[in-house]
Amino acid sequence: MNLTKHVSLNINVRGSGQSATLAINDRCKGLQCDGKKIYNFGLGQSPFPVPTPVVNALKLYAHEKDYLPSKGLPALREAVAGFHKEKDKVDVSPEGVLVGPGSKELMFLLQLVYYGEIIVPAPCWVSYVPQARILGKKVRLIHTTYEEKWHMTASRLTELLEEEHDIYRPRILVLNYPGNPDGLTYTKDELKDIADVARKYEIILLSDEIYGQLNHKGEHVSVARFYPEGTILSSGLSKWCGAGGWRLGTFSFPKNLDWLLEAMASVASETYTSVSAPIQYAAVHAFRGGVAIERYLWHARRILSTLGNICQKILVDAGLRVHPPEGGFYLLLDFTPLAEKLAQRGIKDSVTLCERLLQETGVAVLPGAVFERPPEELTARLSYVNFNGANALATSETYPIHQELPEDFIMRTCEDTITGVKIIAKWVS
Repeated sequence: MNLTKHVSLNINVRGSGQSATLAINDRCKGLQCDGKKIYNFGLGQSPFPVPTPVVNALKLYAHEKDYLPSKGLPALREAVAGFHKEKDKVDVSPEGVLVGPGSKELMFLLQLVYYGEIIVPAPCWVSYVPQARILGKKVRLIHTTYEEKWHMTASRLTELLEEEHDIYRPRILVLNYPGNPDGLTYTKDELKDIADVARKYEIILLSDEIYGQLNHKGEHVSVARFYPEGTILSSGLSKWCGAGGWRLGTFSFPKNLDWLLEAMASVASETYTSVSAPIQYAAVHAFRGGVAIERYLWHARRILSTLGNICQKILVDAGLRVHPPEGGFYLLLDFTPLAEKLAQRGIKDSVTLCERLLQETGVAVLPGAVFERPPEELTARLSYVNFNGANALATSETYPIHQELPEDFIMRTCEDTITGVKIIAKWVS
């Protein structure tokens, strides 16, 4: 027996713990079971219920039991293509859509079948780099700064590519916006510039736009509009549709990258076979949208924007550096201005920062280190979604749709969130 392959795989997996977001959620539940008051700002799961028309569709199709094609239900692939054409102004064909059990699984399959290296701007979502490491992939990080709004610029990307003296090496650049962990998005001009660089150096762009429909102004712009021939567009039900536990994600490919789709579909057929049939049938209704879903999204955006901006102001007033959120439901907290005070308390890195905050206050946030930031950098991600989303949506319905929500609305519907953020402010001061 050839043991080399097995040893190599074990080395890649050894030392890999549970995903940081899932680990913090499990820990919070354990502390709560012990009777402790915990403010869980760690996981990042949509607080809102799945829209009623989509839930009703799942009930209607609960009897569906047959295996579906590995690439996905044809009606769903058509609905996803229509979704991107309408929402993103991107010409996606149904044949270019691949359905998987969450975009997370699809990202893993992509890295498995693609032979090139991965470029990831940091901070980044917690699973991009661990997936690459499990597979033994080379990862190049582009570290960004607070002053850059945690954005990768086209010039920084060009600099990285030029310094390697191997311009056309096969590469995938992962772009995620609105961003996890920062809650920020790219401007149209920034996207055009990045697209120009990607085209010049023949880079494949994996654009993770899972939070696109939660752009707080409802003005999400897909980079695929500017680089359609080289962009794989990632979406799913977990964030904008509140259905994380349903596990359904989608990749949309341009025609000239159909070889990647075929390779991923082949692996899918040998692993998970296909996504749950009832979930796929229900997802057709989600991606087709309609008045009820648009209204749901409008209220969700208004709530998240109002709450996020209130939280940001509290933290900035306490001396932290935090950009106002532009989409999704995250804030990336920069404690650097308070570094000297924190050092006097024995806090000199992000892991210690978050551990002490949890132990001393019951507030759970994730350290910047798990988002590929330097360990000594005093950053942390706060996910402001620990409130009753169903109650918040129902209450939002009582306000005129074009009116800004008053602060007392947030105090009533998201009291725990505001309390937890105020506890952080008090703890640092």
